[in-house]
Amino acid sequence: MLCYLSQQILDWSHGTAWEGRLSFLRLFRYITVRSAGAAITALVLSWWLGPKIIRWLKDLKFGQDYADKAEEAGVSNTRVNKKGTPTMGGVLIVMVLVFTTMLWAQWNAQVELTMLSVLVLAGLGFYDDYAKIVRQSGGGTPPRVKLLVQTALGLFVGIYLLKLPAMSDLQFPGKKSIIHMHSNLVSDLMLPFCKYPYEVGAIMGVLIVLLAIVGSSNAVNLTDGLDGLAIGCTLIVGFVFLFFTYLAGNVKAAAYLQIPFVPGAGELTVFCAALLGAGLGFLWFNCHPAQVFMGDTGSLALGGAFGIIAVLIHQPFVLVIAGGIFVLEAASVLVQTGWFKYTKRRYGTGRRVFLMAPLHHHFEKKGWHESQVVMRFYILCVLFAVVALATLKLR
Repeated sequence: MLCYLSQQILDWSHGTAWEGRLSFLRLFRYITVRSAGAAITALVLSWWLGPKIIRWLKDLKFGQDYADKAEEAGVSNTRVNKKGTPTMGGVLIVMVLVFTTMLWAQWNAQVELTMLSVLVLAGLGFYDDYAKIVRQSGGGTPPRVKLLVQTALGLFVGIYLLKLPAMSDLQFPGKKSIIHMHSNLVSDLMLPFCKYPYEVGAIMGVLIVLLAIVGSSNAVNLTDGLDGLAIGCTLIVGFVFLFFTYLAGNVKAAAYLQIPFVPGAGELTVFCAALLGAGLGFLWFNCHPAQVFMGDTGSLALGGAFGIIAVLIHQPFVLVIAGGIFVLEAASVLVQTGWFKYTKRRYGTGRRVFLMAPLHHHFEKKGWHESQVVMRFYILCVLFAVVALATLKLR
């Protein structure tokens, strides 16, 4: 919005006495300036709205008055009693993220698709959180309903991008000139540490898009179990994608690094900056002991946003590396559930690989304090982020 407004003012002032005085408005053309503005705006808004949202959730009694799975499993001796803490705090993140992006970003297809995914998944998460509060149990929305909505969104995004003309461009130095290789974001697959895309076809490409969005959304959701854990890891991964989106949208930087150049992807940098600001503001209230929980409203939306951003910059598998903590958390649940069902069918008694899943609860059961688990997972997340950034040059 500010980008368009500043341009309109500059056009109006052209040839008038105001032209020189208003020249500073040209700064709004730069993605770096607008990204910095988005981050600061989102942070300040989160600090200002945070206490009001928490008070509002308490007045509505949108709190968790039931024991969560960790407390039921006997790990409450290492943690503060969390009953009564307001949930649905993801409303704060989504509200600030949407408003700030609308204010600072220049809207295009990439921004619109990302915002659509955030709003759809936030709505799904809000419904799930509300169902848990009404029933005062951890059940919420049936898993098949959540998976159906996520799948529908992933298929829509995948098919929509498949029908678009080639949006990605790779540039390689030839003997006499620059060689351009155009590719589709869906049917052509880029892998970390590889220079050239692989043609995988429409069906496999749409499937990868679907897995990126659904898998990322659910993985962040599973990570949201300890004070500050999910949002802290989200901030680290968001920082990685801040770099990737900027480089993917800059033709010179993309050519130098020989990564896919996606026209318009630079505007996703503003979205990532807004996400960082909103996330930092939320962490202010979510750090131990948490004043508010993110809930599915925030975790599903943020996870889905990472999935679609990775697809839109033609780097879906970079998300697997950068979000290594999310992958480990999701994998621990799949392994635990699969092994339990297999051993129960074969031996009559279900057996477990971990003391408890997701993985962060396993370490709580081993006696780690909640803050220890969160901080050590942060460290691992930073290591994954460094490896993801290294893929920019190691190819």
